[in-house]
Amino acid sequence: MTALPLVLKLLLASLVVTAGVYDVLWRRIPNWLVSPAFLAGLGLNALLGADYAPGLKEAGIGVGLAFLIYFPLYLLGGMGAGDVKLMAAVAAVVGWKNWLVIFVFSGILGGVIALGIVLTKGRLRQTFWNLGYILWEIAHLRSPRLAGEELDVRSPKALTMPHGAVVALGCLFFLGGGFLLGA
Repeated sequence: MTALPLVLKLLLASLVVTAGVYDVLWRRIPNWLVSPAFLAGLGLNALLGADYAPGLKEAGIGVGLAFLIYFPLYLLGGMGAGDVKLMAAVAAVVGWKNWLVIFVFSGILGGVIALGIVLTKGRLRQTFWNLGYILWEIAHLRSPRLAGEELDVRSPKALTMPHGAVVALGCLFFLGGGFLLGA
C-alpha cells in the first residue's frame, strides 16, 4: 500500500461516496462525476510526482489494469459501463498498487453483500445454477447474457446490487486501513 497525500484521499473519498449514493438511488454512475475525477487523479499524480504520490506512471498502469479487468465483465453483461469508468477513475487517483488493494477489498465485501442478498431473496440454488451456466458459457466463448434476462444486469429480472456502492465501501476500508497503519 502506497501512502496518498491528503488531496488524493479527499478526491477519492468524495468520488466514491457520491458514486455509491448515486448508484444506490438511481442504479447508474454518471459521466459528470467520474470524468472530472479521472482527469483530476491523473493531473494531481502528474503534478505531485512519484515522490509525493503514486505518480502518473503508476496511475496510468492502474487505469490500464482496471480497464483490462472490468471491460470484459461489461462486455459479458456482468456490470454497467459506469462501474468500469468508476474503477478507472479510482485507479487514476490511487495508482495500480493501491487499486489492487481496493479491488480485493471490494471483491470480498461484494461477495459478502451478494451472499446476503441471495439468501434474503431465497435464490441460493438458482444463483449457483446461474454461476455454473455462466462459467460454462464463458468457457465456450459465448456471452451468458444472451441466454436469459436474469443473466443480464440491465434486465429488471436480474438479481443485482449497485457495484458503485461496493466500490465505495472498498475504498473507505482502504482509506480507513491506511489511517490505522499511518499511511
